[in-house]
Amino acid sequence: MMTDRLKRKAGRRSRVMAIMSYLGILCLIPLVFSRDDEYVDFHARQGVALWIWGVVAILALYLPGVGKIFFNFSILIITFLSLVGMVAVVFDRAWRLPFVHHLAMKL
Repeated sequence: MMTDRLKRKAGRRSRVMAIMSYLGILCLIPLVFSRDDEYVDFHARQGVALWIWGVVAILALYLPGVGKIFFNFSILIITFLSLVGMVAVVFDRAWRLPFVHHLAMKL
C-alpha cells in the first residue's frame, strides 16, 4: 500500500468524517459535505468505491451458482479493506487501498 501525504484540516470533525467514509452508505455524507478537505475527500472516494463493490456483490446473489461465492468473497474483502481504511485514518495516513484506489480516483 502506498501512502499519500494529504492536508487534513485540524480537528476531530475531519477524522470522524474520514472514518465515516468506510461505514457503508454513510460514505456519501463525507463525500457531499467535506469536498473542501482533501484528506476526507480521499477517504470518501475510497469508501464510495467499496460501497459500490458491495452493491454489486449483493446484486450478484441473483446469479445462480457463482453469485453466492462472489458475494461471500467480496464481503470478506470489503470488510478487511474498510478496517484497513479506518486504521489509516486513526494513524493520520492516506493509504491507497488495493483494488479500490484506481476506481476511487475516477469518481
